Amino acid sequence: MPKAIEDKKLLEKIRREEEEFREIRRKYADWSFIEKQPPRIKAALKYYIETGDIRRACKIAGVSVSIFRKLLREANIPVVV
Repeated sequence: MPKAIEDKKLLEKIRREEEEFREIRRKYADWSFIEKQPPRIKAALKYYIETGDIRRACKIAGVSVSIFRKLLREANIPVVV
């Protein structure tokens, strides 16, 4: 099988997995908790739900990774890898 086709299949698999992870994060998130947060924290939690990018979400929130992980637990947002 040509490398270009293998690459496309791999990229499609990654895209499908990312969408599945996003749906899991959306499903389990405590949206009422998220909506009650200050604007930066709320934006960061929503960003994390959509992207799974914890480092950038921490920058948006202006907090450390350990504090952000605590917020994720409080918001029932699973860390899917």
